[in-house]
Amino acid sequence: MSTAKGKKAEDTACKYLEKQGYQIVERNKRLGRGELDIVVTLGDILAFVEVKGHQYRTSSIEAMHQDKQQRMVSAAQTWLGQHPNYMYHQCRFDLVIVTPSSMKLLPPKIEHIEDIIRL
Repeated sequence: MSTAKGKKAEDTACKYLEKQGYQIVERNKRLGRGELDIVVTLGDILAFVEVKGHQYRTSSIEAMHQDKQQRMVSAAQTWLGQHPNYMYHQCRFDLVIVTPSSMKLLPPKIEHIEDIIRL
């Protein structure tokens, strides 16, 4: 994510994931045609997490179109090739949606969807 709003959504997602017990391995890694927003582990699970910070949940889901998924998978494959120490982890692709509250004083709504891409 390149905008300030996107970075804020990623920061929010990282804090949320850490509270859930995930360990952040890497952030904002550009690899070939794709980018990995966040790479996390939880036990023997390695998750490549896409963060969407749209105004509406539906537009975040729509932004995970086929081309985006293909770029994410390609970037993950390249990342795994560079990090062989994770080769025995279960891999999955997650989506964290950070939807701003309509009331400025309330925190954003965070939704974590695990295993969003099926290969």
